[in-house]
Amino acid sequence: MSEKAPNEARLLPWTGLGGRPCYVVGNGTGRVSQAADKVEAQQLSMALELLDHADDMLADEQTTEIQLRHVSAALTHSLRDVHRGRPESRAQARDPGRLREEHPSGQGLIRLLP
Repeated sequence: MSEKAPNEARLLPWTGLGGRPCYVVGNGTGRVSQAADKVEAQQLSMALELLDHADDMLADEQTTEIQLRHVSAALTHSLRDVHRGRPESRAQARDPGRLREEHPSGQGLIRLLP
């Protein structure tokens, strides 16, 4: 873990009431920061398992549309969780307009072609 300023705010990998972001202020050595590190590690591990599962489903010609929609929803949820913990997301939470303006697709959206 890198040295942080004593009053640096960290975006936590979970949300509060109403889906609002949660932060902890400190140097990253307290109990809340340690819990956040564990949650982020679990989210990454679960995301990798989910990707393996999705790969298996895509390779199986017997996979139904309903199963694909379910795994797509799970992947979307997982990606949001993992993205929330990224340093860029933490910076965006402190300054919401900064990364959106710089993103090549604008407003943080990426259009996928069929």
